[in-house]
Amino acid sequence: MPIDPNAVGTKGGPWERAWTSKDTILYALGVGAGMEDPTGSELEFTTENSALVDQRVLPTFPVLFGAGYLKEIGTFNPAMLVHGEEAIELHGPIPVEGTMVAEPEVVGVYDKGKGALTVTETRLSDKASGQLLATVRASMFIRGEGGFGGERGPSGPGVELPDRAPDHAVTYTTRPDQALLYRLSGDRNPLHSDPKFAEAAGFPRPILHGLCTFGFTGRALLHTLCDSDPARFRAVSGRFSKPVFPGDTLTVKMWVDGTEAVFRTETQAGEVVLDAGRFAFD
Repeated sequence: MPIDPNAVGTKGGPWERAWTSKDTILYALGVGAGMEDPTGSELEFTTENSALVDQRVLPTFPVLFGAGYLKEIGTFNPAMLVHGEEAIELHGPIPVEGTMVAEPEVVGVYDKGKGALTVTETRLSDKASGQLLATVRASMFIRGEGGFGGERGPSGPGVELPDRAPDHAVTYTTRPDQALLYRLSGDRNPLHSDPKFAEAAGFPRPILHGLCTFGFTGRALLHTLCDSDPARFRAVSGRFSKPVFPGDTLTVKMWVDGTEAVFRTETQAGEVVLDAGRFAFD
């Protein structure tokens, strides 16, 4: 069936997915973490057996469990699906291993003319304790699926950057095979690995996962504004504005006001690829 605006309010799950310390390490490596970050050590996120540190989990890890859409939204060509926005709010520390209980809900389906915009919010809880760990909100733009007569929806709150140089700027270079590494955490969309599929979707070659860019950005915020402590990382959101290709260099520019910051992520060409960024921390 085509996109169904009446899907708003549809709930899925609860779904369960277990993870191990190996999964959190693989995610960290997939978003560029290594032995060293420009702002300090990352061993605590990339190994479980260091005598120097105890393993910890990157705070953006829960995005792997946040469903971007549900089948009740309708049917469409997955090659036409692009990530619009992503937001995560953390309610407690993420265990190194455990079982996540995900409860997604469709909270918006909008007709944008040239495409449809769907918004899903997912509550993520730790099965063992019942504690709410994170709330993930994801919007997806489906090209060519607009015109179904639904509401256009909000244009989204803009983020006004201060008229001054950023307070901080952190630069990372993605690997040429970054998408091949990141996809091992679960997103096997061929848009990120198959040149012919990417070409059919209108791209010259496979693009990097938006959530991989989101993870790189989260690392920069964590190390720069939270002193690398995940317990101080509260909430982050941003809008994907242009594709990133594996091998691109990413610079995260931050403007800080107390325990809040606005940010954007740019490529080596100066193209903004993640904008309207907001970050809250302790």
